Amino acid sequence: MILSSFPNRRGRRLRQNSHIRALIRETSLSKSDLICPIFVREGENIIEKIPSMPGVYRYSIDTLITYVEKLISCGILTIALFPLTPSDKKSSSCEEAWNPENLVNIATRQLKQNFPELIIMLDVALDPYNSDGHDGLLVEGKIINDETLVALEKQALVQAQAGADILGPSDMMDGRIKAIRLALEKKGFNDTLIMSYAAKFASAFYGPFRDAVGAKGLLKGDKKTYQIDPSNKEESLREVGEDILEGADMVMVKPGMPYLDIISEVKQKFNFPTFAYQVSGEYSMLRGAIENNWLEKDKTIIESLTCFKRAGCDGILTYFAPEAAKILDENSK
Repeated sequence: MILSSFPNRRGRRLRQNSHIRALIRETSLSKSDLICPIFVREGENIIEKIPSMPGVYRYSIDTLITYVEKLISCGILTIALFPLTPSDKKSSSCEEAWNPENLVNIATRQLKQNFPELIIMLDVALDPYNSDGHDGLLVEGKIINDETLVALEKQALVQAQAGADILGPSDMMDGRIKAIRLALEKKGFNDTLIMSYAAKFASAFYGPFRDAVGAKGLLKGDKKTYQIDPSNKEESLREVGEDILEGADMVMVKPGMPYLDIISEVKQKFNFPTFAYQVSGEYSMLRGAIENNWLEKDKTIIESLTCFKRAGCDGILTYFAPEAAKILDENSK
């Protein structure tokens, strides 16, 4: 790197007005970078507040369709659906996960009928359906890996049959990407994408999400035997590499902002489509500060998302997606 010194180089010359700053800008954020996570529940004509996530709601399928229509009109074309499963449909064996008529599969089919252009991502994991609160099957206090893979295969196949464009295995079981990819190929779902939650950390930032999907209080123990220790960078890179070899089309780092270093390493090391999830705890922290007027809303939202792009993300799952799209539109005028 060749650098000149003052006064031959005055860094402020490149910052002196908005047009010059835009001319040399290294990172840009667009609406096509945004994936909007949405919570869906049973019932009719329901838009239900989530207390720990102000501004985020659970939708019944009829109100979901109206909401998604608004998202599409503002340029959000990719969504991720997460179900609030009634407690009477949860079990330790998790059969509801591969029920073709479960909530997210019905919602996916109806959304595809109304909006064929919409890209729908579904989560592949057992925790929304597990009375034990875990992403895998719990037997005698231990998460059993290989038996869980069989359940995940069945879940992935019914989601692909329902019309999901992207499957997001978030369970962190060993070998699950290979198992799901082979199952999809065998059944002819050659074009179904897998966005692997490849580097998913055992984080404290997931609490509001567990409220949103009705998992709070169900978890027996913790998820540290399958999610990555937040201290471990090299381990996370090994997990990403394995998922790529097993057939992932895209990889994700979760959470997002506390792990920007991991995102950067993943992108530099693998040069592979890389995503991040700005998770519920991140959202709620920023939302709380915004609502208390401690942070300026528009600037905070755009800065936080731009940092993901700068770190190497090709896209971001964020609950701020609708607001970010509106801000980007206003900034372009």
